[in-house]
Amino acid sequence: MSFTTSDFLIFFLLVCCLQRLLPHRPRNVFLLACSYFFYGCWDWRFLSLIVFSTVVDYVASHRIAATEEAPTRRKWLIISCVVNLGLLAFFKYANFGVTAANQLLAQMGIDPAFARLNILLPVGISFYTFQTMSYTIDVYRRSLKPLDSFIDFALYVAFFPQLVAGPIERGTALAPQMTRKTLATWAGIRFGVWLCLKGVFKKAVIADNMAVLVDGVFNSDDPQSGTAILLATYAFAFQIYGDFSGYSDIARGTAKLMGYDLMVNFRLPYFAQSPSEFWQRWHISLSSWLRDYLYIPLGGNRGGTLLTYRNLVLTMLLGGLWHGAAWTFLIWGAWHGVILVLQRLTGFGEAGKDDSSLAIWTRRIVMFHLVCVGWLLFRANSMSQVVLFTQSLLTNWTWNIELAQMAWQLVFLCGPFLVIQYAQETSKDLNYVLHLSLVPRTVVYATVLFLILTVGNFGGREFIYFQF
Repeated sequence: MSFTTSDFLIFFLLVCCLQRLLPHRPRNVFLLACSYFFYGCWDWRFLSLIVFSTVVDYVASHRIAATEEAPTRRKWLIISCVVNLGLLAFFKYANFGVTAANQLLAQMGIDPAFARLNILLPVGISFYTFQTMSYTIDVYRRSLKPLDSFIDFALYVAFFPQLVAGPIERGTALAPQMTRKTLATWAGIRFGVWLCLKGVFKKAVIADNMAVLVDGVFNSDDPQSGTAILLATYAFAFQIYGDFSGYSDIARGTAKLMGYDLMVNFRLPYFAQSPSEFWQRWHISLSSWLRDYLYIPLGGNRGGTLLTYRNLVLTMLLGGLWHGAAWTFLIWGAWHGVILVLQRLTGFGEAGKDDSSLAIWTRRIVMFHLVCVGWLLFRANSMSQVVLFTQSLLTNWTWNIELAQMAWQLVFLCGPFLVIQYAQETSKDLNYVLHLSLVPRTVVYATVLFLILTVGNFGGREFIYFQF
């Protein structure tokens, strides 16, 4: 039941209307049941994993909070981390590990003995696993008191707007909202509707139309020119941004319409001027999670220059591996680790007070292309394809009518989106459209709705991050 289907629209309208009529406790039970139903529509067999993870972290967090004895507290924290990471490792990386072992044995001349497991990946397991882990860790750090009600905690874990693709919410922000009945105000409804409209635009108009261009190059068996690969990489940059930030917008919008606040997950990342700024703007819930629960515990920048570089690269390697069990994701993470280190070595992207527009835009353009190098790695079907595409980018440039049409589609579909993003960036206001006067705001709404209805691609393509 994807966000951009009529099934979800009917489901959400019913849930949104009915939950307003219920007192707090029955409302939470109702929303939890709806969240489990929503997840069960993907694959009901994996509901048991969410319930199991919820029970483990509820018990562990209360055991940690109930004692001051350090060994006991540490024991329950370890139990929580082992269970959550164990489930994640098994379902996400077992297939990859068996395949890699078989390939290694074959190269050594040994007949591979491991059978492929063909384990299905539960939708959203990376997201809710990190969410429950951060909750227990925060209780251990004494920055959060555990929720008394199991229903409240279970709803915090399984709240359907952000269950399958985030944002990865912190217990300190979302969990307290589950302890009281919150209703959407008129301002919240207005904001929620705009977020949902914007999210559908990003997904149907930008992401799914860009996907056609991207798949035509990356999934083709024919040799590709450097021009086609470059345009397809640009298209993927907007596909993955439109797809993932579109999901986050709809998640925030639907939650807002029910009276809940979810965190901002994207802040105009392609206007970043440096690698570190990019990660302060892109998938903020994951990048801040990696910073707080991995980079800083590893030592952060406290151990000297070389250890700081090690921590940066290791954090980004694990961030790449979080996306999936593939060498392309691992190399993508390594690439971002390397450019973060290079930023510290060279000072690239550090803005000055008197920087000219030319300097600012030069850094933005350079940074965008550094990110696009990473997107080529991220989207490639294999490392051998990365090598072939890199060779074509360096040696094989052509131009024809098909490539011109591809470039025109990029400009036509992404142009209106970039205009709005530029206005948001220059005004330093993510809600710039909502603050326009009636006439220009109506024009923006009408244009977005017109494009959704006329060029929106509703072919049933799933959100990209469902696979993670």
